[in-house]
Amino acid sequence: MEKVLINAKKRTQIDKAARSLLRKEGKIPAIFYSKHHEPIPVEVEERLVNPLVFTAKTHLITLNVDKENEFECIIKDVQFDPVTDRIVHVDFLGLQKDEKIQLEIPVQLVGSAIGIKEGGVLQHILYKILIECLPSNIPAHIEIDITNLKLGQAIHVSDLSSEKYTILNSPESMIASVTHPRVEKEAAPVEEGTEPAEPEVIAKGKQDKEE
Repeated sequence: MEKVLINAKKRTQIDKAARSLLRKEGKIPAIFYSKHHEPIPVEVEERLVNPLVFTAKTHLITLNVDKENEFECIIKDVQFDPVTDRIVHVDFLGLQKDEKIQLEIPVQLVGSAIGIKEGGVLQHILYKILIECLPSNIPAHIEIDITNLKLGQAIHVSDLSSEKYTILNSPESMIASVTHPRVEKEAAPVEEGTEPAEPEVIAKGKQDKEE
């Protein structure tokens, strides 16, 4: 898994106005938390966080706070602006080498399924898989080869296995499949000289009072 260094500064002002000002300056209000540390409100550069969020990989982060303390962590949660999709808040979760952690890992499909050549359509259903492992065993992503996936076949969580982590999703959960393409039903032709039937109007609720 790729490791990155992010410099952060402690936040002394944590009110809404202060958070808004940070975002206008191109910074993101964030918090670092861990079982072994008190939560630390911090600010980080948006340009440094964006590549770690908008990606199909998981990164191990060294968070350097005020150039005094360094913490090994991952991005655990991200909040987005509902209109612009910009990141408005980030949670950094501290890691301990000897403690297992639960986190979602992106799924990456590789290869071209045989079923597509047979006329099928590939459906990618599960984009992330929940696992439990030690920090040293966190994969950047989970790669699944779909080359031999035929028309009508699917790959489930039960088809995966690893000695480095435990998968917590239901074994029956479907990850990807190749299905028959949908065929839209054609509308029945209208006989010449006849008018198409008017749709029936069903009144709902009370009728309007006449003027």
